[in-house]
Amino acid sequence: MTMPRDPSDAAAPAHPTQALDDTVHQRHRLGILTITAEAERVEFTYLRDMLKLTGGNLSRHLAVLEEARLIDVTKGYEGRRPRTWIAITPVGRNALDAELRALEALVLRHRRSRDA
Repeated sequence: MTMPRDPSDAAAPAHPTQALDDTVHQRHRLGILTITAEAERVEFTYLRDMLKLTGGNLSRHLAVLEEARLIDVTKGYEGRRPRTWIAITPVGRNALDAELRALEALVLRHRRSRDA
């Protein structure tokens, strides 16, 4: 088994957790981004039901993601019923891709250490 590198070693690669983004990594926000990445846009109630969140809780997570420019929120009507649609932005897709790469690196690192 190899010993971990000294964290003060500048040549040592950063631990994969250093690449995780706190805004994206929170489990409900990660769920919002992955669901919206799968569709052109999704309706508020669909996200609420899929993630098993209250409307208020989902609204708060959407506000964080919208402030970070990771999603676009559009309000409108379907017939006479008000609707809110959510779509991932290009910035959001890039952030989600980076998060998934960091998670893949973390899983790979864990598997290598377990198999060593």
